Amino acid sequence: MDKKTQVLLLVAIAIIMTIALAIVFTSSNDEGQQAGQHDQQRGPQSTQINVAAAASLTEAFMEIEKEFEGENPNIDIVYNFAASGTLRTQIEAAPETADVFASAAEDQMDMLASKGLIYNATRKDFVENSLVMVVPVGNDLGLTGIQDLTKTEVEKISIGNPDTVPAGKYAKESLTTAGLWDNLSNKMLLAENVKQALVYVETGEAEAGFVFSTDASSADHGSIKIISSVPVTTPITYPIAILSSTQHKEDAQLFVDFVTGEKGKFILEMYGFTIP
Repeated sequence: MDKKTQVLLLVAIAIIMTIALAIVFTSSNDEGQQAGQHDQQRGPQSTQINVAAAASLTEAFMEIEKEFEGENPNIDIVYNFAASGTLRTQIEAAPETADVFASAAEDQMDMLASKGLIYNATRKDFVENSLVMVVPVGNDLGLTGIQDLTKTEVEKISIGNPDTVPAGKYAKESLTTAGLWDNLSNKMLLAENVKQALVYVETGEAEAGFVFSTDASSADHGSIKIISSVPVTTPITYPIAILSSTQHKEDAQLFVDFVTGEKGKFILEMYGFTIP
């Protein structure tokens, strides 16, 4: 290869390298612009609102979360579903762990209010529920109501722990009023929350059980049968309130307003709750 050819070859290599560098720079710049546009679309960092909610609200509140976050993309709702009594004790021990409390019983909210742990002005009764007696599908014991629970064939009755689970508390009150609690207490299979009480019946671990009507509606298809409605001495009303320890009162209020507003009511009714 003569000297002239070598020079031309070096020039060609230099041109190719320059073009390649230009392509890489342009691609990187485009990616950076796209990332910047994506960040702008996401908006500012989202605020996390922690909601302690009764287990019976699970399905309805999950649906509410989708709708609410769709309208409020900068707010992230994080749930803690459990028995209302369990949630109340958690809040008492560490108030900073929740921003909103939705209880399945007034007394649990009353306890927090008595300790100044909620903003009383934000408290609202937003739904009502009913109590039902359920049995596994295929149950052949001929149970028709709570009086039949005294039959010797009924060995286990699924019920939420009355000390912490509102559905269990309401059931105990009803059975006590009917003069049955003392005779049946040794048959009780205590559950940590109303959902677990439902599972005990679905799986046949209990011959009968007490759950909210909304939970019965959410049971696996063909797993249980509602035997009867159960009269209660205390109305089953659900209150919701913002905790006084919250650092995000305005955003928490947006969530409460959504739950108690028209869209929230529509979703809650769709899942079987009634509006006071």
